Amino acid sequence: MGGLSNQLLVVTIFSYVLAMLAYAVEYAFGARSLVGQRVLVGADDPALASVGAASSSASLASPPSDISDFSDSSPSPDASGARWAGVAAVALTVLGYLGHLGALVTRGIAADRAPWGNMYEFVMTATLVGVSAWLVVLAKWRNLRHLGLFVTLVASILLAIAGMTLYVPVGPLVPALQSYWLVIHVGAASIASGIFLVGFVAAAMHLIRLGHNQGKRNFPYSLGERLPQADVLERVTFRVHAFAFPIWTFGVIAGAIWAEAAWGRYWNWDPKEVWSFIAWVVYACYLHARSTPSVSRRITSWIAIVGWLTMLVNLFGVNLVASGLHSYAGV
Repeated sequence: MGGLSNQLLVVTIFSYVLAMLAYAVEYAFGARSLVGQRVLVGADDPALASVGAASSSASLASPPSDISDFSDSSPSPDASGARWAGVAAVALTVLGYLGHLGALVTRGIAADRAPWGNMYEFVMTATLVGVSAWLVVLAKWRNLRHLGLFVTLVASILLAIAGMTLYVPVGPLVPALQSYWLVIHVGAASIASGIFLVGFVAAAMHLIRLGHNQGKRNFPYSLGERLPQADVLERVTFRVHAFAFPIWTFGVIAGAIWAEAAWGRYWNWDPKEVWSFIAWVVYACYLHARSTPSVSRRITSWIAIVGWLTMLVNLFGVNLVASGLHSYAGV
């Protein structure tokens, strides 16, 4: 089962990478892109553009001055084909998700315990939850399919890091971790982390879209033209964080209860505890700022991104650099 889990992880990473490439094709050449718009205009009667009978088609046929014109001799991509690339991207995401789920389940069967007892397993679990949250968001807001490019990008990078640098063979846990609190505390933390991942992507895309709306055309704001509207991205950002924050709160509280049972104190100023609390404070500030009308949505999105950075510090920085009461779990 351990070997099967490793093989399924490889299938998962390749599926997510292929999905990312398919999302990129739709993102670059779909009907909402400049390339796709040129194709759609070219499919109409060329006489309309020449006499200016259709002003909307003429506006699409003339790209902004900072975008170089397309050569007539170059092959024109098919916007309809790009749409099918988006459908294939979703199918590949689902395929990768099934492989991802299988890799985690077989890992748990091989270890005969909950499969989140070390960093490798935690990253696998958190990314699985993140992709699950993304599929739920996609089912509710289908016009957000372009965000799949960035979700699969982040998931692929995290899983590749887990497989190449964090991997440890299947084995039993140390006695301190052989507790039902492992399922409760670490399970809640991994679920919240995965959902926060989707919130981070939506917040980052919201900032990019805002910058593009304000006339910024340098990278990464040049990506904003193909993104959904800023208010839609901001609304998704808030809903995802509002759903994940209570789960993270429960995880922190469960960790304190477990600490009292294991070490005799609810709070020990351990680096993992400190950074978990810092992340909680940042996300609490995000929700408070989001409910305050005088705070701009740009600032709230930046707070959400800072919150995700604290999560990365808590996951990688604390575990790989600092030493504390949580170090016995290894990588």
